[in-house]
This record gives sequence, C-alpha cells and structure tokens, in this order.
Amino acid sequence: MSQIEAEITQDSEITLHFSLSTPDGFEAISTFDEEPAQLTLGRGQLSEGLEQALYGLKSGAKQTVLLEPDQAFGPRDEGKVQTMPRSDFADDMVLEPGLVIGFQAPSGAEVAGIIVDLNSDQVEVDFNHPLAGKDVVFTVEILAINNPEMSA
Repeated sequence: MSQIEAEITQDSEITLHFSLSTPDGFEAISTFDEEPAQLTLGRGQLSEGLEQALYGLKSGAKQTVLLEPDQAFGPRDEGKVQTMPRSDFADDMVLEPGLVIGFQAPSGAEVAGIIVDLNSDQVEVDFNHPLAGKDVVFTVEILAINNPEMSA
C-alpha cells in the first residue's frame, strides 16, 4: 500500500517559512530566520491570493511567485487614510512619519496604522496594508501539512 503525499487544500493546517517582499527587494516580513509560521487555510490568516498560491504544494516544496496587487493585498484605498486629532494619542508618545501603531477597530480587532504626516494639532494615519497597491513577491517553503479530513 503506497502512502499518498498530502498536498495543501482548503482547511489544511500547514507549517511553513514565508516572506513577503516587493520586486525592488524591500522585505516586509520573513520567517526564514525565525520560528516557522503555523496556519490553517480558509481562516483569514492570509489573503485569498496568498492562499491560492499555496494550493497543491506538498511538504518540502519551495516556491516564489509574483502576485499583482489584486492577488495580494488589493489596491490602495485613499479612504483608509484618516486624519485624527493629536489629542487621541498619549502626550508622551513620540510620533513620527513611518511609525506603525496598533489601533482598536470598532469590531474589537486590532488594526495597524502608519503615521504619514503630523503637526501639533493633527495626525494623518494610513490604515492600508503596507503592501496594498504593490506587486508582492511571495516566497514559501512548506515544512509540514496536516489535512484534518485525511487523518480522520
């Protein structure tokens, strides 16, 4: 009886190393020098386009794909750039352009915002994903796959 090698499908629990970068070499995140990531597909842990790039891969697979903005984090949305009163931030908080701050959304989820500009009265914050509107180089190395329906 031959062993069927698992491949990534919807609901796969996977352990992987990955990196997200732009074609010009800016690396936004990488787990290759850290602990590998563990995630379950279909749970919103990755964008749909990133998940699509994983389907069909098997343990040990290494892959690099170039994703267009619509496949990765979508287009930039200028409506996600908001101006907030400086008084919304702690007086002792040192604010500067490029600083990433965690904010609580009305849903209770934490969202990241990047300070774009500020003056003594107002702070302009961009809530777009830092890679929104950009081509993304998605590099993965699949370390392990667990398909719950196969282990039942």
